[in-house]
Amino acid sequence: MTPGFVPDPAVLLDRACGAMLGLAIGDALGATVEFMTPREIVAQYGVHDRIRGGGWLRLPAGEVTDDTTMTFALAEAWLAAGAEPDAAACARAFDGWMRAKPVDIGNTVRRGILRWRTHGTAEAPQSDDAGNGAAMRCLPVALALFGAPAERIAAAADCQGRVTHHNPLTDAATRSVVCMVQAAIGGGGIGAVIAEAHALVAEQPAFVFRDRRCDNPSGYIVDTLRAVFQAIDGNDGFEAVLVDIVNRGGDADTTGAIAGMVMGALCGETGLPRHWRQGVKAAVRGRCVRLATELLALSPAYRDRLAADLALAG
Repeated sequence: MTPGFVPDPAVLLDRACGAMLGLAIGDALGATVEFMTPREIVAQYGVHDRIRGGGWLRLPAGEVTDDTTMTFALAEAWLAAGAEPDAAACARAFDGWMRAKPVDIGNTVRRGILRWRTHGTAEAPQSDDAGNGAAMRCLPVALALFGAPAERIAAAADCQGRVTHHNPLTDAATRSVVCMVQAAIGGGGIGAVIAEAHALVAEQPAFVFRDRRCDNPSGYIVDTLRAVFQAIDGNDGFEAVLVDIVNRGGDADTTGAIAGMVMGALCGETGLPRHWRQGVKAAVRGRCVRLATELLALSPAYRDRLAADLALAG
């Protein structure tokens, strides 16, 4: 994106909705093959490229998992606050989400929420547990703070992430995913997205991705993002990236969700494959669009562009 340039508000909105819907599509697509190996996927499906439900969670077709519903919970916390929710507000949102009995919940997320319930502590102690749960739900930060100073964005990403995950690798990766989404929304294209991946590698060399292929990625954030980066770097377009990443198996709902939000921000809602967009439950689709629209309306860049357009029109 050219420094200081902000795309037309309608374009920004299309890309924001694309990011949120892309996350849900990747989640629903990947959930079917979560914890399967690539060889098992080939044996059962050939190439898994359809939203069909099932999987170890036995989901109805088009249903989503914790990746999407935790993102929704964080988004509602942002909208209730009208700005960055503090750590306690994030913790309350995640606690409410868990009390609603989600279809799945990661062990690290569960521990963090139970710590909040028991001790009222909204930040996890730093640990060696570098899981991917903070990165999978970070999209509200990217949308609501599009155009904000980098320090503010990083602080908000860390705040929500550390409710459950507090590790230098997880922190850096979550900030990187936010930056990738914002680069895409701002019109930087695939080059700007990959530049953010390389920036993470420069900061944390464990994330190097132009080497051995990462199949069957685990919930370890390094595995997760290496696989996502490889899929984005090695394919052209939303559909090709998503088919690549979910057919790697492993933690496929989360790798699918992260790849989906980034690629959805690149192509916009209008560029998403219709058969996948329609394959996600209607209620989920509607909530994706509403939340993306309302989060983007909080963002400094979107507000400034609207104000500038109104001034020109007047």
